[in-house]
Amino acid sequence: MTLNKKQNGTALEIALEGRLDTVTAPELEAELKKSLDGVDSLTLDFTNLAYISSAGLRVLLSAHKQMSAKGGMKVTHVNEIVQEVFDVTGFADILTIE
Repeated sequence: MTLNKKQNGTALEIALEGRLDTVTAPELEAELKKSLDGVDSLTLDFTNLAYISSAGLRVLLSAHKQMSAKGGMKVTHVNEIVQEVFDVTGFADILTIE
């Protein structure tokens, strides 16, 4: 997985490329842990994300909980495969997806 980060003031955008799974989820989790201080808006760009596993969902849920207290989080450019995972797991009802 490739992670591209852009910060503009208190807004952070992270674009993910590849697969967010058991192997790569800890990488995103570590990046979020060190990057969310002082951030009140988080955007996760899934334009090039091909797959998400339960490990990836766990990281998203943790980030969502943390960002809910600060301002908010949204997920953008979700493909059909990832959207189906969100729909089946109920994450479509929890996350802000654009």
